[in-house]
Amino acid sequence: MENDVENAIFNSEKDKPPTWFFKQKDRLSALHPDMSDTMINMKILRKCGGEIEHAIKSRCVEPCSTEDYINAMEYIITRTRIGKTWTKIPIESKIVSKIPREDRRPEKTVFMCHKCGSTAHLANTCTKKTKINEVQVIEEVHCTEEKEESDQDSEISEDTPVEDYPIENITGFFEVTEVHTHLPQYSEDCYNLINIQDARMYKTKPARGKGYTSGASCITSILMNDIEAKVNLDTGAFCTCVGKDYLQVILPAWKNHLLPIEGVQFISASNNMYPLCILDTNLVFPNPAGSIRVKTEIVVMDNCTSPHIIFGHDYLNIYGI
Repeated sequence: MENDVENAIFNSEKDKPPTWFFKQKDRLSALHPDMSDTMINMKILRKCGGEIEHAIKSRCVEPCSTEDYINAMEYIITRTRIGKTWTKIPIESKIVSKIPREDRRPEKTVFMCHKCGSTAHLANTCTKKTKINEVQVIEEVHCTEEKEESDQDSEISEDTPVEDYPIENITGFFEVTEVHTHLPQYSEDCYNLINIQDARMYKTKPARGKGYTSGASCITSILMNDIEAKVNLDTGAFCTCVGKDYLQVILPAWKNHLLPIEGVQFISASNNMYPLCILDTNLVFPNPAGSIRVKTEIVVMDNCTSPHIIFGHDYLNIYGI
C-alpha cells in the first residue's frame, strides 16, 4: 500500500478529481491513523503536480475541508488548461523529389508588346501607333472563274453614287467618338446628379501643378438661384451652413425656402452656433465641360460671420470631392 501511495500521481486526462482524492485519503488514513486531515490533504496535493497544487492553494484559504479542495481541484481541471499537456503531432518525413536539377529550373517568362506583338520590346517603348477598330481584309484564293465573276461585279463607274457602293469594298479605320455633355448653367429639378469630382471651376482654373481653388484656400464660385456666391470647401466642417447676413446678400428671399430645425446644437472652434432654420436649395458648380447641380440642405446660423457658404464634410463625402 505504501508503494501505491508513492506511485499515485494525479493525471488530469485519466483520473477524476473526487474519486482519486478520496482514494488517496483512504490509503493515507489506513497507513497513518493518527495523522490529521490537514496533513493528509497537504500530502495529497503534492501528488497533483506543481501547477495544480499552486492553483488549488491559491483558490482555497486555510482552514479548508476536503470538500473545498476537491471542488477547487475539479474546477481547475474542467475549466482551465492547467496541468494538461499538448499532444505533439508527429511530423511526416519530407519526401525528396527525384527530379533532376536541370528540370527544376523555372521557365523564363516571355514578355511581349501588347501593341504589335513583338518580343523585342515592350508596349511603353513601342513606336507603332495603336490601331483602333481596324477592319482587316482576309484574302482568299478562288478559282479563275469565280475571280472573273467578282471582277465584273465589282466594276463601278465614276458616276455611281456613294450610297450604291457595296459594303464589302469599304476598308479603313473608323474612329467613333460619342460625347455626351450636360451643361446646365441654372438650377432645375429635372437635371440628374453626377459625381461632383468631375467639376472643375472655370473662374478659378489654376496653373499647372496647382489645385482648382482660389490660391491656397478652398474657396470657389458657384451659382445659387442664378446668383453668384462663394463657397468654402471645408473638410473640417460637420455640416453645410451659412450665416444669415451673407445669405441676405445673395438671396434676399431666403425666408421663403425654409425648413424647421429643432433639438440640434452646433459648436465652432471659438463659440457656440445658434441655428435658425434649414434652407433647401440647389447649388450649381459651373464648368464649360459639364456643370454640376447639387441639391443641398444648408443650416442658417444666426451668429455666423463667414462671408461665404461653408460646404461641409457631409456633402464633400457624399459627392466625392
